[in-house]
Amino acid sequence: MVLDNVQFTRRDYQHRTRLAALPNPDRTRWLSIPTHLPQGRQTAIRDALIVNPALARQRTESMIRQEYRTSPHWPALQTALEPVWAAFDTGRTAAVAETSTRILLDLLGWPGCILTAAGLPARPERSERLADLTAAAGAGAYLCGTGRMTYLDPAPFTARDITVAPFLLPAAGIWASARRVTSLWALAHLGPGGLAARLRDLTGAPDSLEAAA
Repeated sequence: MVLDNVQFTRRDYQHRTRLAALPNPDRTRWLSIPTHLPQGRQTAIRDALIVNPALARQRTESMIRQEYRTSPHWPALQTALEPVWAAFDTGRTAAVAETSTRILLDLLGWPGCILTAAGLPARPERSERLADLTAAAGAGAYLCGTGRMTYLDPAPFTARDITVAPFLLPAAGIWASARRVTSLWALAHLGPGGLAARLRDLTGAPDSLEAAA
């Protein structure tokens, strides 16, 4: 679900991520896309603009190349990332975020369908909106980050017979740093096929990543 019609939040993963060093994921640095909000704090994600798209693209490419070019999987990743660089030319932060997410899902062989929230009916209140969008997607469960669980109202989900489940990652192996760093580290470390296999091991789905969606 592309949720780009809600308020943009600065200093969040909407426009930045941590790049983890290939040999050591505990060594990180921030990669941010400089973003201008035309309507100030009320600006929706889809309306956020990249400050100097050409320079932001050059800097992003350079930082990612520096961290992961020594990976044996870099040639494949470099080719896969070309649409992300092109998305900078739109001047929209949301376009870069959506394009990079779609490419990640494609690399992992995810078979699902991506919907855009703006085209679906949903009430404005936060928990009600999420429940309505989950129902519109035809899902019977909503995976919720542990931070959001503290203030999510389960009532709208219960009313629609939707289960709210915490999204938890294993604490060991490549997943130990997964909450903090970009997925590019895992892709560069294992390659798309290797990472997809690790995800299948987690979900117990031998032929599909559908259960991990």
